Amino acid sequence: MNRGRTVPVRTCVGCRGHSVKSDLLRLVVVEGVIVPDPHGRLPGRGAHLHPDLACLELAERRRAFPRAFRLPGPLDGEALRDRLAARAARQQDGRTVSDV
Repeated sequence: MNRGRTVPVRTCVGCRGHSVKSDLLRLVVVEGVIVPDPHGRLPGRGAHLHPDLACLELAERRRAFPRAFRLPGPLDGEALRDRLAARAARQQDGRTVSDV
């Protein structure tokens, strides 16, 4: 029997894969805009996403964000898309990647 600490597991709203909470990026909605919450301290209902553009595109195509946040209508995800694109560019350049 393993008596170590249990690790919280969350589901990515994009790919629907289960991952350790620390591998996913928490998102919240602030005034109709989806914003990243890397420290998990912003108020409101959160959703989790792999910090990858492919998962973001899949979530948008599936219209998963309004369901995950339990909000009506489309939500603005452009700021999130820009941050994930910048993160991907830093990874390709070989620079270290900090929190999104």
